[in-house]
Amino acid sequence: MAARNWTPEQRARQAEHIKKWQPWNKSTGARTEEGKAVSSRNAYKGGLRLHIRAMVKNMNAVLREQREGLGRV
Repeated sequence: MAARNWTPEQRARQAEHIKKWQPWNKSTGARTEEGKAVSSRNAYKGGLRLHIRAMVKNMNAVLREQREGLGRV
């Protein structure tokens, strides 16, 4: 989707509208304990990084052993 090209007049008019509307005052975030619990996990990535890293290290060790074994043959 292309960015909109605003004229200086349109930009000034929109800025005035936004100052009147004050949308930042309507943003309240989670209010209930349930909502706060849900929003606290928004950035959660799954916690698999350490597990995957260990698997990659193990796989690299196995491949290294195979490479060395093939070199001896």
